[in-house]
Amino acid sequence: MAIPVAASDMGDASHSPAVARDAPGTAAQADSGDSQRLAWLANKSAGPDAVPYHFVLVMRFVLINIIGFALLGAAHTQGLVELVVVSDQTYLSVVISLVFLCGLGFCGVKVWGTSRELNHIKSFDPLRPSKASAYLAQIRGHDGNSRGIIAVALRLKLTHRIAVVRQIAASLVLLGLIGTVVGFIIALSGVKPDQAADVKAITPMVSNLIAGMSTALYTTLVGSVLNVWLMANYHLLAGGTVKLISGLLEFGEDNGSA
Repeated sequence: MAIPVAASDMGDASHSPAVARDAPGTAAQADSGDSQRLAWLANKSAGPDAVPYHFVLVMRFVLINIIGFALLGAAHTQGLVELVVVSDQTYLSVVISLVFLCGLGFCGVKVWGTSRELNHIKSFDPLRPSKASAYLAQIRGHDGNSRGIIAVALRLKLTHRIAVVRQIAASLVLLGLIGTVVGFIIALSGVKPDQAADVKAITPMVSNLIAGMSTALYTTLVGSVLNVWLMANYHLLAGGTVKLISGLLEFGEDNGSA
């Protein structure tokens, strides 16, 4: 009777370690899979296909604005800038210029961030926080439909973040039109038809008319010119954003199932 009991105990004992070995083995396989995935991505980023982007977008932004400020300096040497400031009694031209500088600074920040994210895609490091790593983590494990929804959300988000620059550029034209209306109001406010026959009254009326027309024309000119300048920067930023979106989508399709 002792022998069968011992055999049964040994059978149970041999079965229990087998079960105990299965669970650690599954966890070890999962950890090994994650390690292999990270190693594969790291090797891919260090391979011959990983070519740095080298901030080409930033250099284009700098080039455009160097040309713009060079033209502004040339206008300043000719006395045109002082003429605009002195002739504008409402100082709307100064306000338009300040709004332009705010828009240009905001655009520069967005250009720098977009160019940096493009660099992260070209030289991807899975351990470095970036939009590429965040997008890769977001789409991993999802099917095609879910990836399409995530891609649309990404496109909307990245497009919306640069729309402020376009709105600021549009506000420059609107401010210029407001200056035009204000200038005409100033010009016509000094005209008194009942005193048109008085020679002494004509001189102040003409002076007021010239001042109002100067305000109207110069504010329109400043708003239009600065709108063209800022829109050139916006189109550069929009092109970089399109490259970033397409780069993230291609990167996700190539490495999302890795």
